[in-house]
Amino acid sequence: MDAFTAGLLQRIKATESDLTRARDEGDDFLVEVELGELDDLRRLAAEHGVEVGVSGV
Repeated sequence: MDAFTAGLLQRIKATESDLTRARDEGDDFLVEVELGELDDLRRLAAEHGVEVGVSGV
């Protein structure tokens, strides 16, 4: 796995964690921010052929 792929997957994992935390805390604004970030990261992964595991987030 190259550095780009590893970094992208790590960012996705961190964003999913931040999203879960925001949901648990009831922070609706932060939930929206994290969802947007996650969408962007997943789109970037798809554009570069990086397979992202399916998450329940």
